[in-house]
Amino acid sequence: MTSANLVSDRIEFEGWNEVVDAYMERGWTDGLPIVPPTPDLVSACLDAAGRMPSDILGAEPTKGRVITAEKAAVNAVMAGCRPEYFRIVAAAVEAMCEPQFNLHAVTASTQGSAVLAVVNGPIAEQVGLNSGVSVFGPGHRANATIGRAIRLIIINATGSQSGEIDKATLGHPGKYSWCMAEAEGVSPWDPLQTDRGYSAQDSAISLFAALSPIQVDNHAFQKPEEILVSFRDALFAGGAGWGQGEIVVVLCPEHVGNLERAGWSKRQVKEFLHQTAQRSISDWRAGGRLIRDSVGEANDRLHSAASADAITVVVAGGLAGAFSCVIPLWSGGTGSRSVTKMIE
Repeated sequence: MTSANLVSDRIEFEGWNEVVDAYMERGWTDGLPIVPPTPDLVSACLDAAGRMPSDILGAEPTKGRVITAEKAAVNAVMAGCRPEYFRIVAAAVEAMCEPQFNLHAVTASTQGSAVLAVVNGPIAEQVGLNSGVSVFGPGHRANATIGRAIRLIIINATGSQSGEIDKATLGHPGKYSWCMAEAEGVSPWDPLQTDRGYSAQDSAISLFAALSPIQVDNHAFQKPEEILVSFRDALFAGGAGWGQGEIVVVLCPEHVGNLERAGWSKRQVKEFLHQTAQRSISDWRAGGRLIRDSVGEANDRLHSAASADAITVVVAGGLAGAFSCVIPLWSGGTGSRSVTKMIE
């Protein structure tokens, strides 16, 4: 068996087990077995995306590590991607190399964020990305392998191995793989990519440097105000706590159905969440937040999100069950900004 390594050289192995063991020993995996990146499989990914091996998808801004299409394709094969997924992976690399995403800090920080990829547009259905039941769970090849490819590229193309550059105190399971599609057919609102300047017919990927999701359970109420107020404590809990520059709220279809019946827009949802998630400085301090005296008086009120526009609303999840979630972002959504790229 012949396997291509990560710098375009080739190494000969007798069998699959030897490939896996060698890659594990070299620190080229996420701890799970990989698909050997043989030249034919790597070429199939490149061909499916219309990319040449030497095409530069981006460069990690801090270390200057250049990521070519071939390097990305090798890792996509290792992750188990089908060739038709590679257009999505390539766009993800372009997004994470943008300076505002701050990839080096995100991957080196002790805060332990993961890259959350949200895919919108026709390509999500074409490749079978899950936006429904157990949207963050197992069982869907496209979600699992695209998310895993992003992580393997971060490990191998930028050098962010665990315990070396990656210094996360805890991390979370999203660091293995975290990729979803938005449930555009369920949502009554315009999809995420239109909020980012693209059309609903465009396929796009949005990357977020995301901390662990915080589940919000509300089966008891149907009125928008009664549903959305239950997000308040989750909005307090995440990230920097107050004044967050960006935060993600994933609304399940059951919650969205009640909001739709009441005629609420996405803008109304965001404004209500912004207004409800505020409390006094003294209460923030009582919850363990360090807020200096220069910020204000004890009775002054601080919002969890810097503004309504700091809240990104995405619709996803199974049709049954009133479980949504809040996903805080690394450094309170200020040190890293989400990036959206069109999938060509």
